[in-house]
Amino acid sequence: MGLAVVWFVLVTLLWTGFFILEGFDFGVGMLHTAVGRSDEQRQLAIDSIGPLWDGNEVWLIVAGAAMFAAFPGWYATMFSAFYLPLVLLLAALIVRGVSFEYRDKRESPRWRRTWSLLMTVGSLVAPLVIGIALGGLLHGVPVDAQQEFSGTLLDLFSPYSLFVGLTVVALCVTHGATFLALKVDGDVRQRARTIGRRAAPVAALAVLVFVVWTQVLDGRGVIPGLVPAIGVLAAATTALLVRRGQDGWAFASTTLAVAATISTIFLSLYPRVLVSSSGSQFDLTVQNTASSSYALTVMTIVAAIFFPLVLVYQGWTYYVFRRRLQLGPSGPLVPGQPGSPEHRAAPVAGH
Repeated sequence: MGLAVVWFVLVTLLWTGFFILEGFDFGVGMLHTAVGRSDEQRQLAIDSIGPLWDGNEVWLIVAGAAMFAAFPGWYATMFSAFYLPLVLLLAALIVRGVSFEYRDKRESPRWRRTWSLLMTVGSLVAPLVIGIALGGLLHGVPVDAQQEFSGTLLDLFSPYSLFVGLTVVALCVTHGATFLALKVDGDVRQRARTIGRRAAPVAALAVLVFVVWTQVLDGRGVIPGLVPAIGVLAAATTALLVRRGQDGWAFASTTLAVAATISTIFLSLYPRVLVSSSGSQFDLTVQNTASSSYALTVMTIVAAIFFPLVLVYQGWTYYVFRRRLQLGPSGPLVPGQPGSPEHRAAPVAGH
């Protein structure tokens, strides 16, 4: 197995890791107004991802950087084809990130409602756009013999790619609901469970249709392989576990469903990285878009050193902020520090 294949696998892992981690962030962002009837409850939902969301978004940056360095031909064609959607993605991520910082800067209800709306919209648009782009890789866009995009904006929005975007959104909503049920307490937790019970079956059905459609599109028949089958089973199991109130197992199951769904796209692509709707002879592949052997060797050495360190650091972050959150008597506070402004959420004793 050459280094180009190794880096394709690594890019797949980075995109999968991004959706596993940022997926529940997006879900919480979309759901924080639905699970919170008061401003304190909405802030509690936001605080559940407060220490985590920016670190999770780093996976998107690293995934894009890995594509740029390991497969410059893929990166150049994809980013030129999806230029306008990616600008929309960037705007959504900026608005969403700013809303985390600015929402609680004023006590004005109108101010907070505005930033909550922007957070919700940004958290919805981002996974939708990325899902459409990933679906477009497999469905295909017009690419000519010079590996240049030769289509229009409408060529990016096929029924399949739009459905992939909606499937990703449904998975993020379910992922966020199971995370909130695991992470917070009180009324917010109960509402998250209710939303999870409604969203999980929809996500499971979407994953099933996605897998069948992907198999047919890729010419593999309707019988799924191992990874797509795991995605369908995990999504269906999530619906069952959420209904039973098994929060920890439900979150683990939806994590597996997200991972299998994103991996299915890349597994179906290989050895291609972008399908050309102008003809299979113009497909971008792992081999015809990869960097030189020397560049891939240097990158592999650097990744082997620093990637494990990043995983350890992020694992430590999740360990530090592992405790369940609840509202204090006058808002989200830490027990023993009533009125402390630098803390917004209270760990529940015994968790």
